[in-house]
Amino acid sequence: MAKKNPNLSSPIKRGMVFIISAPSGAGKTTIRSHLLRRNPQLKFSVSYTTRLPRPGEINGKDYHFVNREEFRRLIRKRGFLEWAEIHGELYGTGRPALEKLLSSGKDVLVEVDFQGQAQVKKTRPEAVSIFIVPESLAELKQRLRKRGTEKQSELRTRLKRARVELSKVKYYDYIVVNQEKKIALAVDQVKAIITAEHCRRKMVQGLISFRS
Repeated sequence: MAKKNPNLSSPIKRGMVFIISAPSGAGKTTIRSHLLRRNPQLKFSVSYTTRLPRPGEINGKDYHFVNREEFRRLIRKRGFLEWAEIHGELYGTGRPALEKLLSSGKDVLVEVDFQGQAQVKKTRPEAVSIFIVPESLAELKQRLRKRGTEKQSELRTRLKRARVELSKVKYYDYIVVNQEKKIALAVDQVKAIITAEHCRRKMVQGLISFRS
């Protein structure tokens, strides 16, 4: 019986795409930060946007900030997995960087709205979608006011959009409620979803191997 060559390493298993969506102010950015610190195998897909950076945001870390001409050039080159216009600004998920991470065996966390989620699911039905919701619209309104980054007119627009986004939760695989002062619970739930999805994939792969 031939012996296995110990110098031959097993092939790298391709990573998984996890989509996170949430109304503005629901806490998805905070949840993402906690997840990335706790899971070195999970990487964040830095989106492209034409909007200006907010205070504290870093180019290349929070977003790739580009002008509309550059964004349109990337669209023509099919450089986006998905893209959409939100509140008058363009947002998109870069395709090459995401593919490189997946091929290296890393899981990729993609933050998009419902439009982006639908586009990703169309081309990647195996992607796992998670919707983060606040306890209530009243709680969401309070969080946005506390953030202090929007004018009153912008606040009304975001709340109106939040109602539309919350009506789309049925299209997501999972829903996680992010309660005020219980962020750790929401983080644990998303982490559990990632673990469960990996177990499910291993189980399916194991059954296929067993049957063959």
